[in-house]
Amino acid sequence: MNSENQGWSKVEAVKSQSRFLRGRIAEELGQDTSSFDENTALVLKHHGIYQQDNRDLRGRKDLSEEGRAWIMMVRVKIPGGRLTWQQWLGLSRFAELWGNQTLRITTRQDIQFHGVLKKNLAALIRGIQDIGLTTLGGCGDVVRNVISCPAPIDDGGIRDQLYEDACRISHHFLPRSGAYEEVWRGEVASPVELGPPEQVEPIYGTNYLPRKFKIAFALPDDNCTDVYADDLGFLGIVENGNLVGYQVLVGGGLGMTPADKSTFPALAQPVAFIRREELIPMAEAVIKLYRDHGNRSDRKRARIKYVLADWGMEKFRAELARYYGRELVPPPPVVANRVDTHLGWHRQADERWFYGLYVESGRVADSATARMKTALEQICERLQPAIRLTATWRLLICDVEAKKRTLVESILRDHGVPLSEEISPLRHFSGACVALPTCGLAITESERALPGILDQLEAELARVGLSGMPICVHMTGCPNGCGRPYNAEVGIVGRAKDRYAIYLGGSMVGHRLGFLYQNLVPRDQVAKIVGQVLEVYARLRNEGESFGDFCARLGVDRLRAAVH
Repeated sequence: MNSENQGWSKVEAVKSQSRFLRGRIAEELGQDTSSFDENTALVLKHHGIYQQDNRDLRGRKDLSEEGRAWIMMVRVKIPGGRLTWQQWLGLSRFAELWGNQTLRITTRQDIQFHGVLKKNLAALIRGIQDIGLTTLGGCGDVVRNVISCPAPIDDGGIRDQLYEDACRISHHFLPRSGAYEEVWRGEVASPVELGPPEQVEPIYGTNYLPRKFKIAFALPDDNCTDVYADDLGFLGIVENGNLVGYQVLVGGGLGMTPADKSTFPALAQPVAFIRREELIPMAEAVIKLYRDHGNRSDRKRARIKYVLADWGMEKFRAELARYYGRELVPPPPVVANRVDTHLGWHRQADERWFYGLYVESGRVADSATARMKTALEQICERLQPAIRLTATWRLLICDVEAKKRTLVESILRDHGVPLSEEISPLRHFSGACVALPTCGLAITESERALPGILDQLEAELARVGLSGMPICVHMTGCPNGCGRPYNAEVGIVGRAKDRYAIYLGGSMVGHRLGFLYQNLVPRDQVAKIVGQVLEVYARLRNEGESFGDFCARLGVDRLRAAVH
């Protein structure tokens, strides 16, 4: 189909003409320029690469004709967040060679490299491939990294089964075109590349999906992956210690455009129950439905949540059953009820231990006061642990013998890294998106601003007699929702330079959206505004009631009245 004659967006035309994600990437890699053409940059996203510029340096004509210091963000796709110690060391060293000396753990259990120059891009991608990892599908209009709880808890193997299923899904929905190997390895495409689209990309076709597509696995007693925020979620149903199947959730997605009232954040809703053996057919049915009916004209309304919202649940389930090829089994009445940060020491099933390390907003770096990146390198070299990434920006050091626990702690202390037990509960559940200076969508600060805001919020908690209270605070530098602010207990969303919207009433578990409490709040007033609500919470809360539950119970009008 000719996307330009369908009223589809420019991005659809670029994808359809990309020769299955080749575009002009290889040609432009060989050019002595600091950036890629705009259309090439769109194709690059499907290879796990975003073209960005250092916003702190924008406007300097000595850097480029456009006044931009061009850099790339490279996202490594890591299903379930599991890495070997050798892979962690490789990624850490690549950051020194070709990045900005830091690694960024994301809410999708990925690793991001920032500050990569175009001239170093091919070397970095090949290095990532050489250690058995990929960036293919880390970004772009395809199935992104599939996430599941990474904690090696003694649960009878349930989490391992979720991980196996996450890997099966991830592998099944990788783009099948040979473009990735051809561009980065120079390998010649197989003969099937010359065939019709249904042979090259039997699921995606020439235009791939209308927008990104996120999939998560979780358990009712541990929603550490925030399953309700995903396009497609699988909530494990466990009976008598056995994983019997999944509640299928569809339609999550937190991005919105405030000026466009037809856009909104949404949580995934239960549509069916499946047994494990039905996992791939169900996932295919959902994704093919989305492929065929998602909005390809307006990318702001292109996620599957809008298909569900526009059709309604009854029509959506009927159409899904048609794609699935059989009647849907009604979903069980199960809701996630708990979330675990997995921080600190925990015993594994094999009598070894894992340590959940607090990483502020996922940024692994060496600073003047804490050399976390070097500490983790030493731990990997001396103990050879497994490394696992959480969807809450943290890192697990796994397979540690009991007698080596003190060694892990001493290495961290020697490098100035605070132990997780020394971090306040407020910070345990809080985090921010990257935002400035690298993200092109950022309106204002997020990662660099959150530590100061948390300092102020801890002072407010102490002032009202609530020191040590766990509250989930998520912050983003734009309304796009990458830091998942809309279902957090406190969501801080960038709306203008140093101005934020404050959302309240979400939940620690992530199964409820918050409401807009105040808009365009100056950054230095955010903690004060939340502190006023904390005063009311300290005075009127029920016993054992969380901050998010309290705000949701009162609602925006009663809360504002109680404050004033």
